[in-house]
Amino acid sequence: MTARGLVDIHHHFVPPFYLEENREAIVESWGGRLSPPWSSWTPARSIEAMDRNGISRAILSLSSPGVWVGDASGARTLARRVNEYGAGLGRDHPGRYGLFASVPLPDTEGSLREIEHALDVLKADGIALLTSYEDKWLGDESYRPVLDELDRRGAVVFVHPTVPRSCRTLLPGVPPVVTEIPQDTSRAIANLLYTGTLSRCRKIRFIFTHAGGAMPITYGRMVQFAPKELARDSPEGIEFEIGRHHYDIAATAHAPAMAALRSLVPASQVLFGTDSPFAPVESTIAGMGKVGFSDRELRAIGRGNSLSLLRRADREPAPSGGAITVPG
Repeated sequence: MTARGLVDIHHHFVPPFYLEENREAIVESWGGRLSPPWSSWTPARSIEAMDRNGISRAILSLSSPGVWVGDASGARTLARRVNEYGAGLGRDHPGRYGLFASVPLPDTEGSLREIEHALDVLKADGIALLTSYEDKWLGDESYRPVLDELDRRGAVVFVHPTVPRSCRTLLPGVPPVVTEIPQDTSRAIANLLYTGTLSRCRKIRFIFTHAGGAMPITYGRMVQFAPKELARDSPEGIEFEIGRHHYDIAATAHAPAMAALRSLVPASQVLFGTDSPFAPVESTIAGMGKVGFSDRELRAIGRGNSLSLLRRADREPAPSGGAITVPG
């Protein structure tokens, strides 16, 4: 399958200072080893991969473990540096890069300040959050001021999984990226549901990665064991709450994952994302053309849905690249 004009909603960047200064924490968070792209990523390689695969725009985000380095002061400084670097890439490559800005959670006050700077000064496309911080998930009461501010702004919130500290050594010999990354997205969604955060924060436009992780499989249990309060907080039901948010197809552009996701959400809520540079871009592009989407749905997933979602879409010209072409 060939394509052009794609918008990659799930595209990571690795600022050189981020890896150099935080290597130990990054390695530890990923179970003791890092894949080669951590060390080989450069803006030039990123643009080259985009051009080779027909991606006209990519929205940059930092991968796990984010910017929390154990203290609020250090995390605030790192978040600002990372976000300024990402915004600079957008200026250096007009029309090619957007930004989901990082915040220093679990530092609530620092996160509120960075949200203001990122959205008002840097004009970021949205905010990137991890599924959990220090073994507290996004619906935790301590994070309420941050979620409420994002709701007030009607922000796009890109939720990327991480490996919780309590789960990093559960299965010796099995990389936590295999078992914990899908599960933590499911945990985060369940937590946001059961705490009433999704129903309270109706203006936030969430993007959940990797087709919602394990959520489509655990959906039935979420419904079966939902607390009684959920019916009061979400009278439209769990299916409505799940179906109104967005899900990217990074690392999940294959029949089993797409069948599960499509049973819960329409194609209008599905977004093209690659997890570049940590997953092969080519496999996502090839896979999305083989899972039963119509040509119209492929065009929407590859480009239109993301452009409609992003806060800049209404006031910026579409990036170069033309319409997506996805022949079977």
